[in-house]
Amino acid sequence: MRTRAPLLGEALPVELMNTVWADRDGVHDALDEPAAAMAWLRAVAPGLDHLSVADLDALAPGDLDHLTQRLVRLRDALRRLAAEATGDPRSAAASATSDLQAAVTAVNEAAGALPRWSALVWTPGGPPTLHTRTSGQAAAAIVSAIAEEAVVLFGQDDRLRLRACQGPGCVLYFLKNHPRREWCSAACGNRARGARHYQRHRRRPA
Repeated sequence: MRTRAPLLGEALPVELMNTVWADRDGVHDALDEPAAAMAWLRAVAPGLDHLSVADLDALAPGDLDHLTQRLVRLRDALRRLAAEATGDPRSAAASATSDLQAAVTAVNEAAGALPRWSALVWTPGGPPTLHTRTSGQAAAAIVSAIAEEAVVLFGQDDRLRLRACQGPGCVLYFLKNHPRREWCSAACGNRARGARHYQRHRRRPA
């Protein structure tokens, strides 16, 4: 199973926010069941030094259920923080977590749920590398790692680069990494330009 979430190459907290996405049929949740959460975790695992496919395969069904619930709770909290940071007016993008302080609490609790630390790995003949170690399951630690990254994102000036995509029907967020970037993706930009073109021509007198 492949994840249905759009993966835009954004920071991991933003990728998690974007597991709520929309198309012509409405708004969808790419973490609506444990199998879907597993598909998303598999998709993002290659970019994480402390999570492998083997770690995910080792999860018992009950552990995966719990992990899915933690991901959804963090995702909803992050979308509430993103809405606050961007002044997001999109009603379709509204988070299931409506209270700002509840969202802050959820992120802080997730960040501190599992202790993690950096460890140096250096085998003879090879270069030294940094790996992340955790006192709990590696797969479960991903929630804490995303939350910690989100604390940095919202607690520093990077939050000023966060944008709510204003493409027609879009509910995604993105980090503005170029002065001319206005949309989460080229597809959203094309739809927005098409909608503007249609509106301009519709207003012209016959």
